Amino acid sequence: MIIGVLSMQGDIREHMNMLHSCGVEGIRVKTKEALEKVNGLIIPGGESTTITRLLDSAGLRSPLIHRANDGMPIWGTCAGMIVVSKSKINDEVYGLGLIDIEVKRNAFGRQVDSFEVDIPLDLIGAPPYRCIFIRAPVITRTGKNVRILGKYNGFAIMAKEDNILVSSFHPELTNDKRVHRYFIDMVKEYLASHGKSDT
Repeated sequence: MIIGVLSMQGDIREHMNMLHSCGVEGIRVKTKEALEKVNGLIIPGGESTTITRLLDSAGLRSPLIHRANDGMPIWGTCAGMIVVSKSKINDEVYGLGLIDIEVKRNAFGRQVDSFEVDIPLDLIGAPPYRCIFIRAPVITRTGKNVRILGKYNGFAIMAKEDNILVSSFHPELTNDKRVHRYFIDMVKEYLASHGKSDT
């Protein structure tokens, strides 16, 4: 199993370290060739406009959408959630439309308004997960096939539709591996469904 981290900008090293600590090989994805090697992809937090423009300039939009349509699991965290959404990021840049959600950027304020809070997440069980929010977006609209996996103060902050997972918060900045392991299990299921080994 190889899980890629889209390496345009953002919390790349932190996700790579977390994958390594879970015993999974992680590679940085900047090219079509690297994308072809992976069985799952994490799009990290950072700045959504920058990430989207860089992946477009690298010619990765169409190949990434193709892999997603083929069932490869993709997980967008914070800015990555905006990148995979159906939201208009700015007048020139749109999300990839991989999950039927729209989001509001910087919903809790600026960098100085960052905070941490324990939130129960049914998908990983007890105890509650320590969620770190940094200029975090929230989900403002979900399609009928989108499952909301977590809420904070009435806002949806985690969701899943088929093979696409999104979270407003930053699991890579914690020592809690449970959300990464959940995504790794999604990749294992994808490999099994395609008759491939996860080793």
